[in-house]
Amino acid sequence: MEKEKTMKKNDWLLLFVILLTAALIFFIRYFVGDEHPGYVTVRVGGEITETYDLSEDQTVKINEGTNVMKIEDKTVNMIDANCPDKLCVHQKPISKNNESIICLPNNVVVQIVSQDESELDAVTN
Repeated sequence: MEKEKTMKKNDWLLLFVILLTAALIFFIRYFVGDEHPGYVTVRVGGEITETYDLSEDQTVKINEGTNVMKIEDKTVNMIDANCPDKLCVHQKPISKNNESIICLPNNVVVQIVSQDESELDAVTN
């Protein structure tokens, strides 16, 4: 005799519980923000010179005005630099843990320190 291959009531209930759990995890992960978004460290010559809170919007002059960074909406962007190539100014704004903006000519490193994970999930060599 051939058995019938249909989903029973308990199978549907199990599927519903799994989907509901996945949806709940998704909403918690992506729509509930941290109470404290983290901070920005500024290094000049390898030494940490300043730290700034990511939750406070502000414009900051770094290294006696050689670089200017802007903290806005929990992101950091380098908006001006007196270096010739201005690569740091053309980088995208940073907002995740361990992301950084580096200005080699002025020896400035701006880095995010927070509990948010970077979008990268692996390191390649």
